[in-house]
Amino acid sequence: MKFRPCIDLHDGKVVQIVGGSLRDNDTDALKTNFVSAQSPGEFARLYQSDGLVGGHVISLGSGNHDAALEALNAYPGGMHYGGGVNPDNARLFLDAGASHVIVTSWVFSDNKLDMDKLNALSNAVGRERLVLDLSCRKKGDDFYIVTNRWQTFTDEKVNARTLESLSACCAEYLVHGVDVEGKSQGIQEDLIGILGEHSPLPVTYAGGVARLADLDLVRRLGQNRVDLTIGSALDIFGGNVAYRDVLKWVERNG
Repeated sequence: MKFRPCIDLHDGKVVQIVGGSLRDNDTDALKTNFVSAQSPGEFARLYQSDGLVGGHVISLGSGNHDAALEALNAYPGGMHYGGGVNPDNARLFLDAGASHVIVTSWVFSDNKLDMDKLNALSNAVGRERLVLDLSCRKKGDDFYIVTNRWQTFTDEKVNARTLESLSACCAEYLVHGVDVEGKSQGIQEDLIGILGEHSPLPVTYAGGVARLADLDLVRRLGQNRVDLTIGSALDIFGGNVAYRDVLKWVERNG
């Protein structure tokens, strides 16, 4: 299990928000936990200096192009990029320094996975540089992939069949537990269990971490096969979990 850092961008600034609160044309709905005075590049250089690789830079809406490129340029090859990625612009972010690009909404049509689109993107960037974002919300007993700023339920479940069938098209998965994202009130244990048992690829979980002990919990529930991102709970984002304590945990358990 690895710790994967993050840089979430909104209006060109590094932020942490409550998952699912970002909506088109409804700024009043956005619930922001944290806005940093530090630049995206400063966070990227921090992660680079601490030897953290495979984290992600995520653009939440428009107005983040320059900020994203700043972060990617500051840590070439060290982080993934996600946010509006398609075959026409993916190469731009890779050339700017992203090791991988992350995609969700573009590969869906009418709430169903569009394999033609997915194959087109995979062919454009190479399977080895593509990460599929399978961020999901729970409905009934199942987790369904959500798109369009996590507002729209698709017909696709996060389960053994989906994780296996998509593994031929990408290198990794990124999965936010949207129902708990940004709330620092606890992780989605059943989702982590699914990922740990069934993902044939490296997979990173994000959402709900509240305390340092959650790293041990994720490692156990995910069978030491699920990597973890921590956002709002980290002290560098205004939370109560010390970033330096996370680095010490990584050193002890790496």
